[in-house]
Amino acid sequence: MRKREKLHSQSLVSRIKEHKALFFVYLLLRLSVVLILIAQLMNGEWENAFYCVLALVLMLVPSFIETNWHIDIPDALEIVVLFFIYAAEILGELRAYYVNVPFWDTMLHTITGFLAAAVGFSLCDIFNRNENIKFSLSPFFLAFVAFCFSMTVAVCWEFFEFSADQLFGTDMQKDRIIHTINTVALDETRTNKVVTISGITEVYFEDGQALGLGGYLDIGLIDTMKDLMVNFAGAVAFSFIGYFYTKSRGEGRFARLFIPTVKYKEAYEARKRRLRKKEEKLLRKKEVKEDG
Repeated sequence: MRKREKLHSQSLVSRIKEHKALFFVYLLLRLSVVLILIAQLMNGEWENAFYCVLALVLMLVPSFIETNWHIDIPDALEIVVLFFIYAAEILGELRAYYVNVPFWDTMLHTITGFLAAAVGFSLCDIFNRNENIKFSLSPFFLAFVAFCFSMTVAVCWEFFEFSADQLFGTDMQKDRIIHTINTVALDETRTNKVVTISGITEVYFEDGQALGLGGYLDIGLIDTMKDLMVNFAGAVAFSFIGYFYTKSRGEGRFARLFIPTVKYKEAYEARKRRLRKKEEKLLRKKEVKEDG
């Protein structure tokens, strides 16, 4: 037992030395979230505490994937993911950066498009490189699939935001102030004629009280379309990178920073262990059956 613990500690130390920057970022961000979590619990801010716990759990996902699925996530990608989680959950939700910092949500959705395309590209690239799977895509179609994967993730997320707003009364699809409305709903002739109302500077309640927003309050469509557009930009950016990465047969230095790969040796050893355990289990069942 002591020998096994010693080997495990040596392995952990060697991994920390090999990934110093990643370990420093991981430790710094988790420590910050834990301190914020303690403060929220002391103040009775249970919703904020939930966001902190969610951030801590999400930060474990890359390590979980590497350990259990034997996928090597590049340090640069993992660092970006960690900062993204912190920026979205802690800064965005707890510190209200989504409301108070211009383009914060836009920046995160652009990064999401880039990262989702990287994930989609990696999944296809892993199949492409596996000799046991009859699956082969040209560099163009590999990049195209990565782009489609990223846009699908974006659309599903917008479905989630819309559903949450409708079912639970949240405001994930942030409203916008607009000053012009183009609509056929106000066409008295009912001939599908567009009626334009421009120069809207204020909206009033029935009792005459002004809403005080300086314009008309959009219901979230502009935010949704903006999110999809910037996700599109991020997806296109990585699709180009992935295309040239595939064309150069994996020699692109920048692309390698964001493309996970399979640890084939570890995966093969894990598969052997699973098969051995399965055979041992079947053998024990057989022995018990014979003894009975």
